[in-house]
Amino acid sequence: MKKILLSISVFSILILSCVAFYVDDYIVYGQSNIFWGSKGDEVKTVQTKLKDWGYYNGSIDGVYGYKMYESVKKFQKKNGLKQDGVVGNETKKALGIQTKTKKVASSRNDEIYLLSQAITGEARGEPYTGQVSVGAVILNRTKDSRFPHSIAGVIYQPGAFTAVDDGQINMKPTQSCIQAANDAINGWDPTGGAVYYWNPATATSKWIWKLKPIYKIGKHWFAKETY
Repeated sequence: MKKILLSISVFSILILSCVAFYVDDYIVYGQSNIFWGSKGDEVKTVQTKLKDWGYYNGSIDGVYGYKMYESVKKFQKKNGLKQDGVVGNETKKALGIQTKTKKVASSRNDEIYLLSQAITGEARGEPYTGQVSVGAVILNRTKDSRFPHSIAGVIYQPGAFTAVDDGQINMKPTQSCIQAANDAINGWDPTGGAVYYWNPATATSKWIWKLKPIYKIGKHWFAKETY
């Protein structure tokens, strides 16, 4: 009888330990990820970004429902991420949302890396100053009321950059482009404040010809405004 009771006690302890482990793991998962059923300000932040970028047309209500789920998956597909509808660290990074576990220094490093990816996708074949110039345009847009106010927001604004549309944004950045991103973030702007650039040989938009060029390097022309 004692052996039976002892066996039952050991079994009960094992079951409780497993349950406790599962609960703790689920709590950690819920604290670091946003998924269907999540609620709160962080959900509102994601909804706002997705709506600003044209992925979401629902209410900014802080409740993760079906419309948001479909929007997140669409965003993930567009940016080469796992299409699971879960806003984890990688999706947050693409959205320009700082994770709770990251320090300011880590956030800055993430911004530099994302900027270097954009420069690689858009200007890896350009002269070094031309690479810095592309980075400067992205940064200048974050300070302009006509554009989103974060590096990620500018880069992932629908239709803004060819490298995002064709997937080159996901390439591993070159060392030159990483350095160019650092120089741009540290204040070097060879363009003199430009917020547009284009390659006349490949540009397909008629609107681009309304821009007033102020600077040229390599294959790119740069502009602040229209004529």
